[in-house]
Amino acid sequence: MKKTYTCIVCPMSCRITVEEQEEGMKVAGNGCGRGKEYAMNEHTLPKRTLTTTVKVENGRLRRLPVITDSPLPKAKREECLKEIYTVCVQAPVHYGDIVLENVCGTGVDVLASRSVQQKA
Repeated sequence: MKKTYTCIVCPMSCRITVEEQEEGMKVAGNGCGRGKEYAMNEHTLPKRTLTTTVKVENGRLRRLPVITDSPLPKAKREECLKEIYTVCVQAPVHYGDIVLENVCGTGVDVLASRSVQQKA
């Protein structure tokens, strides 16, 4: 199986081809080692950082922006979103606070990406 990826590691945006062969994977078109690693990871187990919002109670804002602390498997994205959407935090919340630990058993934590103060 042969597949082409556009590398996003640097501004060069190399078109990298990954081909599965009997002796292993053949990678071509990368301008650097980081591009080769990116393409191999994208081919075998693509991961993404997830950003969204959760509900806030008793806060100056009604929604809190959150982000995963590391990329999670792309195939688990929808499942993780469903679990994240069940979360409701109490204000005050501080930037970097863990909002949800180990989302869907991935080992990835969901963090607050801003602070929200309590209603006055």
